Amino acid sequence: MSTIRCDIVSAEEEIFHGTVSMVVATGEMGELGIAPRHAPLITRLKPGQVRVILENGDEQFFYVSGGILEVQPQVVTVLADTAIRAKDLDEAAASKAKAEAEKLLANRTDAMEIAEAQAQLAQAIAQLQALERLRKNLKH
Repeated sequence: MSTIRCDIVSAEEEIFHGTVSMVVATGEMGELGIAPRHAPLITRLKPGQVRVILENGDEQFFYVSGGILEVQPQVVTVLADTAIRAKDLDEAAASKAKAEAEKLLANRTDAMEIAEAQAQLAQAIAQLQALERLRKNLKH
C-alpha cells in the first residue's frame, strides 16, 4: 500500500505527524481526497473536519478553523490557526458559541459585526459537525 507523510500544525503546536494512506479535507471548492502521488497543490481550507486514514485503515479526525493545505510529492501539510483532535472538542462550548453568534446576527446591522458573527457561527457549526461525524464513525 502506498503512503504519504502528513503533518497537521496549528499556530501553537504540531497536532499530528505520521504516515497515512489518505487525507480528506474541505477546501474552498469542495471536499478533497489526497492520496500518495497526488499532484502538487496549495488551497485554502474551510473551517471543518480533516480526516486522516492511517496505513492500517484506522481513521483519525481533526477540526481546523480554516487554513492552508499544501501537497508536495512526499508530504501533505495542513497549516491552521486552530487545529484540535475531534475527540478533544468541547460540545458545550461549541453550542454556546453557535448560540451567541446567532444572537449577534439577529441583533446587529453593522457590516463588520455581521461578518464577524457569521465567521464565528461557521466555526461553531463546523465544530459541531466534526463532533457528529466522529460519533457516527465510532458507532460503526
